[in-house]
Amino acid sequence: MAEKRSEYYTIKEGKAVVQRKSCPRCGTGVFLADHKDRLSCGKCGYTEFKK
Repeated sequence: MAEKRSEYYTIKEGKAVVQRKSCPRCGTGVFLADHKDRLSCGKCGYTEFKK
């Protein structure tokens, strides 16, 4: 089941802090999906493999 978008943020000292990495191609607001062995963007297909 997909996570709610509100779960990508936490509140710290009255400000929203992003918990996920943004896509370097698409910019802020487009988050990378966290898979077992990689991070990937569903919009443009950008992929980073975990070590």
